[in-house]
Amino acid sequence: MTVAVTAAGGQLGRLVVEALLREGATSVVAIVRDPQKVADLAERGVEVRQAAYDDPDALDRALAGVDRVLLVSGNEFGARVAQHTNVIRAAERAGVKLLAYTSIPRATENPLILAQEHNGTEAVLAASTVPHAILRNGWYWENYFGGLGHAVETGVLHGAAGDGRVAGAARADYAEAAAKVLTTDGHEGRVYELGGDERLTYAELAQVISQASGKPVRYENLSKQDYNAALEQAGLPGPYAAALADADAGIGGGLLDIDSGDLQKLIGRPSTPAADVFRAAFA
Repeated sequence: MTVAVTAAGGQLGRLVVEALLREGATSVVAIVRDPQKVADLAERGVEVRQAAYDDPDALDRALAGVDRVLLVSGNEFGARVAQHTNVIRAAERAGVKLLAYTSIPRATENPLILAQEHNGTEAVLAASTVPHAILRNGWYWENYFGGLGHAVETGVLHGAAGDGRVAGAARADYAEAAAKVLTTDGHEGRVYELGGDERLTYAELAQVISQASGKPVRYENLSKQDYNAALEQAGLPGPYAAALADADAGIGGGLLDIDSGDLQKLIGRPSTPAADVFRAAFA
């Protein structure tokens, strides 16, 4: 059985390939824009094929002979549904037996800015002929790494989540779940709502960061508008800042508080403790 991972040079895709190798997968294909980014994986026996999401011909070559594929959602906001559709159509032409897609929790009814293109992609999948599974990944604890330095330096973690809880997990946990779906049977037609064991408020998250860093950090809640402005002031592009502020407000509304247990069932263990994830970041 040949298993392929798109965007295998990215943070999640690479971790999925690593998890597949640990699972004992013998025929793994890494689909990447830049083969040099995964030269080390090629040295370990992974077959590297070059393709971009907006190149249907290259995608046809990349998926030739592939039995199962993970479509890692792209990061080009505004173009993602069209790009994902290219991969889905190539999977149909290749006769792929299972396509797993990394989505967002409650995608079909989730009002977040970040959910809209996932919802669109899920609709394309639903109308396609390729057997598929949806991996609705919750928040990664690593999503907070970009602001860790500022939080520790100032002693304040800013956000707009109020008392909402986020069921985060390590990126590697979600990668392990994807690898399990790609290497075991019975996942066709399944929708997995994936979230970690710890459902933390931002005040509790600040405590975790404080303990991991050895520096006092407290949470200061801002309005969605003020947090958006703060992110832009910190140098984030306007659309990205708006999406992150919107996600924080969504956390306040419970949109990323997942308690399905799906992640834990797939990986066969509890999710990685947030404290371990943040300690590793500071190490």
